[in-house]
Amino acid sequence: MSENAAPLIAAATVLLVRQAEPQLQVFMVARHQQIDFASGALVFPGGKLEKADGAEQLIPFIGGIDVAKDELRAFRVAAIREAFEECGVLLARARGEKTLVSPARLKQLEADWRGKLVKNEASILDMVMVENLELAADLMLPYSHWLTPTFMKKRFDTWFFIAQAPDDQLAVHDGHESVDSVWISPAEALADLAARKRTIIYPTRLNLMLLDESKSVAQALDASRARQIKPVLPWIEESAGRKWLKIAPDTGFPMIDSPVDPVMRP
Repeated sequence: MSENAAPLIAAATVLLVRQAEPQLQVFMVARHQQIDFASGALVFPGGKLEKADGAEQLIPFIGGIDVAKDELRAFRVAAIREAFEECGVLLARARGEKTLVSPARLKQLEADWRGKLVKNEASILDMVMVENLELAADLMLPYSHWLTPTFMKKRFDTWFFIAQAPDDQLAVHDGHESVDSVWISPAEALADLAARKRTIIYPTRLNLMLLDESKSVAQALDASRARQIKPVLPWIEESAGRKWLKIAPDTGFPMIDSPVDPVMRP
């Protein structure tokens, strides 16, 4: 790694999936044109980790994982928080219960907390303590791990997670960082990219290609549980007078080289 490389910023992203025929769909949002990260691009919900995501006080409010041993605890929490902030889906239970919050409870939580979280007027810790919630960290399955190339001025250490969207929760973009949203099959998103109907950055593209290998939600979740996740750090090589973005062949992703694009962050 270059000695002059910018420091990595911890981030989490979530692939919310649902079953649709003939294959699964994933929830994606269109970034606001004035956002400094992937402006205008079609992306999965996600963002930077916040201090409260890894707070020790949060541990009693996290369920389904061994919080003492799980190295991705703060990333899972961030993915749950970002899903709630960006699309209104909340993977949480009332403490002591096995089922996720009901639509009526979610409506109340959204009215009381979603705006405050988006505006940084409250933290995820504030919400779960006041509302006595347990974050369903067990439903956030690690999917992939991407590091922004060393030549970029702003770099992220991003864990991608996959989670099945609850049937009774409606995913809707926030209208702030994201200005549009869509449930779309990986194949359709990739076809739109090929037809230049949409902008999709390199890491998102490859995660869509990987997701397209699964034709059902169950298959995608099983594949994620079985996958040996290795960090992916793209680099640039020059060939035939052009610069290409490349990744190592042992990452588990399709080997697709991409012309260097001004936006490459995961």
